[in-house]
Amino acid sequence: MKEEELNRCQIQEWYPRFKSTSIKTVIHELPESFINYLLDDSGPFLLPLSVSDNDALPNRIHNPEDEQDYTITSDNESEQTSPPPPPPPSFPELESQINESIKTLGGAIFPKLNWSSPKDSAWISPNASLKCTSFSEITLLLKSSDSLVHDLCHAYDSCTNCNIKRPARFFLALRKWYPSLHPEMEFRVFVRNHVLVGISQREVTGFYPSLTKKKPVLESLIKDFYSKKVNMKFESESYTFDVYVRTDDEVKLLDFNPWCEFTLPLLFTWEELESELLSREPELRIVEGQCGVRPGLKTAVPYDYLDTSEGSGWDQFLRNADEELRRQTRSAGG
Repeated sequence: MKEEELNRCQIQEWYPRFKSTSIKTVIHELPESFINYLLDDSGPFLLPLSVSDNDALPNRIHNPEDEQDYTITSDNESEQTSPPPPPPPSFPELESQINESIKTLGGAIFPKLNWSSPKDSAWISPNASLKCTSFSEITLLLKSSDSLVHDLCHAYDSCTNCNIKRPARFFLALRKWYPSLHPEMEFRVFVRNHVLVGISQREVTGFYPSLTKKKPVLESLIKDFYSKKVNMKFESESYTFDVYVRTDDEVKLLDFNPWCEFTLPLLFTWEELESELLSREPELRIVEGQCGVRPGLKTAVPYDYLDTSEGSGWDQFLRNADEELRRQTRSAGG
């Protein structure tokens, strides 16, 4: 993979060109002081001091006020005051700008850096998703994410003939939150040498019977979208991109990914995708039954925000889990 191919997949690079076919997004450049804060793990976990009490999280991971009176008593019963904790960081200008952008996007967003979203830290959010309504909530997700270390420190590790580890500038993309999206309607499209060679369902950890009926229509819609909206407009020769197909059959562009091994091939293999056969007969692959589910892939949350709305895959999963718990309780009691 070349450096320029990876750079084209940064959201601040591709979004301005494809904004009319993507979801609403506002992008902010992040100051280096904020990047240093995200990377700093030398001290206690501190969230930024909010400029507004309404935006402050009530249960900070570490509250300096709780430690002001902390003392250590030695054997001779003399009290020694511990060193004062560092003051919480503060980014008032960035916070003000981001909170204003959240309002323009309807009051809720999910965050993304140049390439990645903090999917691995969704569990720490009060709503167990990437939905954020304030700067404090965004910062909590970013600071808690291990996966974002890739963007921050190792983005170019897989590039050939490249001596840099990170981009010169970082950006925070605020993407409008849509509460009713369904994970089974997100797909990854593979393009090799400007030719569409395959389409895969992204949520491969579940079987969705409705997709089997929609498969021919979905395949046609996605191929048409690529032909009219993406082909020859994205400068790389080989790449992947993710789309979402709405209930009204409109296709929305979600992201671009480089053509390389750390991009999941999902229901394909990279050997298949790089063969000549698929370029002659591109197909949409979906999970055709329970036996086709791929629990081993790291796609438990394959899309950038976790949909737990009624009827979604996660909603059904939680219902099944509750029913199993009730069954076990009845069995234990009987």
